[in-house]
Amino acid sequence: MTEHPQHEHPRQAPAQAVTGMVDHVLALAETWTVWDGRPAHVDDRLHTPHKAIRRVADHLIDHLAELEARLAGETPLPDHWHASTTTTAADLAPFTQEDLDEARSRLTRLARIWANRLDALTEHRLDHSPGEGWTFRELALHLEESTYYADAIGDLS
Repeated sequence: MTEHPQHEHPRQAPAQAVTGMVDHVLALAETWTVWDGRPAHVDDRLHTPHKAIRRVADHLIDHLAELEARLAGETPLPDHWHASTTTTAADLAPFTQEDLDEARSRLTRLARIWANRLDALTEHRLDHSPGEGWTFRELALHLEESTYYADAIGDLS
């Protein structure tokens, strides 16, 4: 990663950036149980409720693995996600109340892991992080951009 994300509030609490992003995604996801099965076409990509949840979770996992590896003095493993260019058969499935419940459990827990880890780091460590890449504060603020996937579906109420 060579570019640094640009944010209007660079001193925002990193944990709040992550938990706020997940809150935003889940608020939209609460409206997706009425989804009609037609993918949204945004930025030359197809977006569905399942794909949005998958991409947000993958993004949280990917950067958490990076953060933990760097704290341990390891080189982070490269990711091999297919990212948003791929829409799987599972992405096209109806989004049910049970799917929402699972998404809520999964994303809320991931956000808490992130918040707990970030809150345990000093301000110095957040801004002067080991290894190569964005600082840990920048990583957290970058995760805010995961709202893109949910915003592509939008509020279906």
